[in-house]
Amino acid sequence: MPVIIATFQAAPGKEAELEAALLAMIEPVRAEDGVLEYTLHRSPTIAGSFLFYERYRDQATIESHSATPYLAALLARVPELCAQPPVITTYEPVASIND
Repeated sequence: MPVIIATFQAAPGKEAELEAALLAMIEPVRAEDGVLEYTLHRSPTIAGSFLFYERYRDQATIESHSATPYLAALLARVPELCAQPPVITTYEPVASIND
């Protein structure tokens, strides 16, 4: 089960717009087969900082998600909404309290 951590930092004055754009991803992603978790977090200490925690069934699911038009639309807005490009990191699980 691959995990992706995607962090976004809003450009000054664009915090609410970025949050709305990120929130708009939840419903369409909910309908994607193989997406196990897609949770948006907001930093309580860094203004305009957001993090998506994403868990996928497999690499094919990530590739399918990456090709969606709504993700492309979000990424097209990044230059206007974000102070810098998002940081997207992939991880593989090692151990869990759920094992």
